[in-house]
Amino acid sequence: MTLALFRADAYQRECAARVVRIDPVGVVLDRTVFYPTGGGQAGDAGHLVLADGRTLAIADTRKVKDAEGRPTDKIAHVPAAGQEALLATLAPGAGVTAQIDWARRHRLMRFHTATHLLCHLVPYPVDGCSITADAARLDFHMTEPLDKEALGAGLARLVAAAHPLTVGAISDAELDANPSLVKSMSVQPPRGTGSVRTIRIGGEGEGGGDLQIDFQPCGGTHVANTAEIGAVVVTKIEKKSAKTRRVVLGWAA
Repeated sequence: MTLALFRADAYQRECAARVVRIDPVGVVLDRTVFYPTGGGQAGDAGHLVLADGRTLAIADTRKVKDAEGRPTDKIAHVPAAGQEALLATLAPGAGVTAQIDWARRHRLMRFHTATHLLCHLVPYPVDGCSITADAARLDFHMTEPLDKEALGAGLARLVAAAHPLTVGAISDAELDANPSLVKSMSVQPPRGTGSVRTIRIGGEGEGGGDLQIDFQPCGGTHVANTAEIGAVVVTKIEKKSAKTRRVVLGWAA
């Protein structure tokens, strides 16, 4: 497996790693700070710096799939086109420094955290999600109309309130006992290890502390405080079907 360092620290921008193999998808490392496409969030881009100083540009990051098409714990770094000669010089065991495109990753983190705030403002199941560096969207399973101005104002209020975000975990058994924690209808949290990663925004609301805004299983990368999201706005609300309302987020002009 590839040790996924971003799960413990989304702010880590680089790490030393070794090449495990060159997969048809890309370069598999023993550890990485690169987030692979999943849960609606786009995969990271960046560079692998070789021991001699040459750099291999990485255009995307994906999970390697097994023979049955199921994602594994191995993470492949997909080289940008036109680097075949450089790629051919890499061999298993070679040391590299994995460096993410931090500006792009930080935008993904801000948008991903903002989608969790939307889940608080629109308390309906989610049946579609896309998070890129330029825009994000959630598709809510609902029939009621949404007010763009009210939703935008609510989002701005939660951002300005500077709620802290905490990464935690619950057991598979705890998740089974509380199935409503899973907001997504299309993507289920990974199971099998006995522990499921969670994201909590706000506190638990006890003793006069910060009220809990959102709590759900999630494997993506996020900022540490909602204030860090910054100027994110609701750019569009669409009726995608009789039972689907799409909310699109963008950067404020």
